[in-house]
Formats: sequence, C-alpha cells, structure tokens
Amino acid sequence: MSAIHGLPAHILLVHAIVVLVPLTAVLGVLSAVWPAARQRFAWLVLALAALVLVLTPVTTEAGEWLEKRVPRTADLHNHTHLGDTFIFFAFPLLLGAALLAFVHRRETRGQTPSRLLVGGMAVLVIAASVAATVQIYRIGDSGAQTTWTGVADRAPLPRTK
Repeated sequence: MSAIHGLPAHILLVHAIVVLVPLTAVLGVLSAVWPAARQRFAWLVLALAALVLVLTPVTTEAGEWLEKRVPRTADLHNHTHLGDTFIFFAFPLLLGAALLAFVHRRETRGQTPSRLLVGGMAVLVIAASVAATVQIYRIGDSGAQTTWTGVADRAPLPRTK
C-alpha cells in the first residue's frame, strides 16, 4: 500500500494504530480486572487486538514505501527500527485478548474459570497492554521527531493571499 487519496498511506494508517492500541489496552486491562467490564468488552477487545495485528504489517509496509521517498537520517533509522518491532507487541496483545475472551466464554456458559486461569489472563493482558502502549508511544515519538525536529526553529513562510 502506498497512497490513499494522494497522501502516504503510512501516515493515515499510523493514526489508526495510535488510537487502537491504547484503546485496546485500556479496555483489555479494565476487562481483565473487572468482570462486569469483561462481560461487556471481551469480544470488542479481541476484535480490536486482531485489527491491530492486521494493521501492523500493513502500516510497516506502507512505511517502507515512504522511507524510500524521504531523506535518510539517524532519526528515520531509529523510527523504522522501532516500527519493525511492533509486531512482537501486537501478538501478545492478541494472545491476551484471546485468553480474555476464553475466560469470558467460560463465565457466560456458567463454568467458573479457575483463579489461576483468571489471574494468569489478567497478568498477560496487563503486561501486553502496558508493553504495547509504551512501544507505540516510543514509535510515534520517534516518527514525530523525525518529521518535526527543527520545524519550530524555522522562520515562518510568507503568507500569500
């Protein structure tokens, strides 16, 4: 994927991931520790985590297309390196969401899941959520640094009417 309506697809896809990862993480953690939230959001968390996993390589591929069209800098190298690692955060996020949905399904069928299963699920969901959110922040920050460093130091362009 290269462009959407003339804009680099990477830029548009990144915004989706930057919103979806923290949303998935917050709903996942809430559902992991609060059974009433789990009853409401378990399937949504699973769907969002699956969407994040699908969008991750698409966004990375679009970023590689864009990378070939901008000047190579150390900041860009750092951003692309970090971006390439996110798939390793998206998989545990999905795994935690799947375990969350499994626990929810057992609960809705009247089967009481073991405390060990619920506790393990909560630990995995919380750890994966925190890790994914921190990593998406690091990736986004490095991309912003690559794009915007020095812009505020430049003189404004003359206005045209």
